[in-house]
Amino acid sequence: MIAWARLAAFSVLFYGGSALFVLATPVTASLGRGALVANVRGWIRWHRLVVRLTLGITCRFENQPPPGQYFFAGKHHAMIETFELALQLGDPVIVLKQELARIPIWGWAARRYGMIVVDRDASAPALRQMIRDAKAARAAGRSVLIFPEGTRVAMGDMPPLKSGFAGLYRALDLPVVPIAIDSGAVWPRKGAKRPGVVTFRFGDPIPPGLPRDAIEAQVHQAINLLEPR
Repeated sequence: MIAWARLAAFSVLFYGGSALFVLATPVTASLGRGALVANVRGWIRWHRLVVRLTLGITCRFENQPPPGQYFFAGKHHAMIETFELALQLGDPVIVLKQELARIPIWGWAARRYGMIVVDRDASAPALRQMIRDAKAARAAGRSVLIFPEGTRVAMGDMPPLKSGFAGLYRALDLPVVPIAIDSGAVWPRKGAKRPGVVTFRFGDPIPPGLPRDAIEAQVHQAINLLEPR
């Protein structure tokens, strides 16, 4: 009962506060990119505060991401890593599923922020648009973050990487930094959240230009280092 009460408090506070940040987006976007980014970072910090106070969940970064422009590939158990990495990686472009881009106002804001929207059915036109958007992000000097398994998975699940990862790896021609994350241990897809610490472990950069099977194997192994065996 305590766990569910914590979750209820989180939902009321986070989503209630989120409405204010989302409604402020058209105004901040009209003031320039700097104001829009500041609004997004304020929303992320609000999420961090509410998560800590209501759910008792904090984050630990075992090391820091290397400076420079990279193609980041992370494990995906819960929404907390999307928020934390958006702040930790310094304004990256995030590849997100099309369903999120359809949310009123929020979807528009995500596109203005520069997110790459991908169709999970992976049609040829959708993949080509994703690659064009990724190249534009690289030209703008921004890193790109993808969750290459395509969706959130349960702790211990290690599905193969989606084909879009390899396509972006070739198109971006950037080193890949894999990120192992164990958020599923405290933030399962279903059920109550548990107090605890989420660990983020950044791997060593993997150079561009590797064959598809080699890069997929290395990234798959690296992002699953914190999974129970």
